[in-house]
Amino acid sequence: MTETEQLDEDVAIAAATEALPLDAWHREKGGRMVEFAGYWMPIQYEGIMAEHLWVRENAGLFDVSHMGQLALSGDNVAEALETLVPGDISALKPGRMRYSLLLDEDGGILDDLMITNEGDQYGIVVNGAVKWDDIGYLRENLPDDITLNHNEDYGLLALQGPKAVDALARLVPEAAGLVFMQATRATWNGHAIAISRSGYTGEDGFEISLPNEALTDFADALCAMDEVKPIGLGARDSLRLEAGLPLYGHDLDPAIDPVEGDLAFAISKRRREEGGFPGAARILGHLADGSSRKRVGLLVDGKMPVREGAKLFDGNTEIGVVTSGGFAPSVGAPIAMGYVPTGLSAPGTAVAAEVRGKRVHCTVAAMPFVPHNYVRKTGA
Repeated sequence: MTETEQLDEDVAIAAATEALPLDAWHREKGGRMVEFAGYWMPIQYEGIMAEHLWVRENAGLFDVSHMGQLALSGDNVAEALETLVPGDISALKPGRMRYSLLLDEDGGILDDLMITNEGDQYGIVVNGAVKWDDIGYLRENLPDDITLNHNEDYGLLALQGPKAVDALARLVPEAAGLVFMQATRATWNGHAIAISRSGYTGEDGFEISLPNEALTDFADALCAMDEVKPIGLGARDSLRLEAGLPLYGHDLDPAIDPVEGDLAFAISKRRREEGGFPGAARILGHLADGSSRKRVGLLVDGKMPVREGAKLFDGNTEIGVVTSGGFAPSVGAPIAMGYVPTGLSAPGTAVAAEVRGKRVHCTVAAMPFVPHNYVRKTGA
């Protein structure tokens, strides 16, 4: 590609990239902005490693307003959703949330998402890169009497880390009463907001949905606290990788089903018994007999990171591919995740990754690489 062609491509990307409501706030805070999922987003402020470690020890504020916030209402919403996802949505009580998977007709993963029973409706948070595809798929496949609203007037913030609850409770006291995968509505400075005790870092934390016009004041109020700093995409990625959490479009896609993706926990017991979700025959067959491949964690020898796309080998035989990888600040070494044959998926199995024409020794590892610190009912 010539310099002129590269410039034309860069201009085209910039023209197609949208600014989030907090764009000016990020820039004022020193955020280094990059294109991600069609939006300008901060990849870092002070540095990825420093921000990563800050979240593990304190509280970090992430802007995840690129995510799609949907609301479904109407009669028999839960039952309608169960025709598209493998979770037991009908059993979800008000104020509770569940991780689930939007499946195509063959059981391939179209997206991973969070579903919350909000009492009068079901809230769904979908990934930003595929939210328009998800909206189209839901509208096409849900009954006509189900109303789907895309809440574009609301942003989404994530406050993550062991000190997140102390910080958020100063602004929204209701936060302290939640445990992992619980949600509630509240008000802040006259604005209706929704909070859930959830996140994408493996740490305790919250996601807060609030009107776009309130985002700047809310972010300022949090970052005025000593334990809170703004955190960028770079640390979000290294944190979720250490937590063993897949990223859609990288570790998951329509060619992968829930069993292959090591997400069988998202298939509820009743649904395993009854089926009735897309690709049930394939998925239930994999649950019973095993799948040919599986997503695994990889510990990497040495200091050279193994990145997405690196081929994996058993001896001289190519066996799979790395789907995410990088340096893990809390581990102090490179880590990765990828797909290998199920027969080579046991922790301790030796494989090799090809990096710049050289083989790097890796060991299959149990995930998460760093223990999850979610606050559950027991308080643990």
